[in-house]
Amino acid sequence: MLECVINISEGRNTAILDALAQSCAGDLLDVHSDSDHNRSVFTMVGVDAPRALTRAAVSALRINDHSGVHPRIGVVDVVPFVPLVNSTMHDAQKARDEFAAWAAVELNVPCFLYGTERTLPDIRKTAWTSLLPDVGSHIPHPTAGAMCVGVREPLVAYNLWLEDVDLAATRRIASAVRTASIRTLGLQVGAFTQVSVNLISPMIAGPSEVFDAVSKHAFVHHAELVGLLPASVLATISRDRWEDLDLSVEQTIEWRLTNR
Repeated sequence: MLECVINISEGRNTAILDALAQSCAGDLLDVHSDSDHNRSVFTMVGVDAPRALTRAAVSALRINDHSGVHPRIGVVDVVPFVPLVNSTMHDAQKARDEFAAWAAVELNVPCFLYGTERTLPDIRKTAWTSLLPDVGSHIPHPTAGAMCVGVREPLVAYNLWLEDVDLAATRRIASAVRTASIRTLGLQVGAFTQVSVNLISPMIAGPSEVFDAVSKHAFVHHAELVGLLPASVLATISRDRWEDLDLSVEQTIEWRLTNR
């Protein structure tokens, strides 16, 4: 089984988001939307649902109209394939390559690939300058932009909200806690600032570790899990911390698979 965690550049229009969710409803595990980021994370399984969601999003959205604090290169911004039970990284890479070829031919949306070739941050830094799409046109789609299509192991996306900390200080904190296992951005989100985190090796550095690392620099007003996390990661964290860390059994991939 493969998981796909598509990041869509829309987090405000509930009618559009409801329609997008319906497009992949049979295989959808979770939707997390953020109006400040103007971004939604759709967690699903299989290879058919990602194509249905992507087709619907490309039809409904325009990157030209988008505004939000999170970086993006397209209306369907990030499409990572993740091996779960009884699947391998080879399976995920095959799904990635087939999806990118489909998106380029069927939707005319160019795709940058990440995984063994490069990281997602590499694409963010170099897309359209020193790096051109791996698949499809070397010109952005006029309304959909481009996509970052990747393969990776399960990660945990996580936000830490800071109150009365300005953006410059938040960016310094984000830089201070960044490691090979912790990718961070410092963002302004309304009246708060935020350390937005991807925990790419969550068994090495998970939610509790990054929460504690940021807390050494500033008071964390609240934490927010974005999407789902593996049950194995939750099992490493003391249950008495779950509420403060915004974690629960119901937010694990395994629970959603069993109860969908």
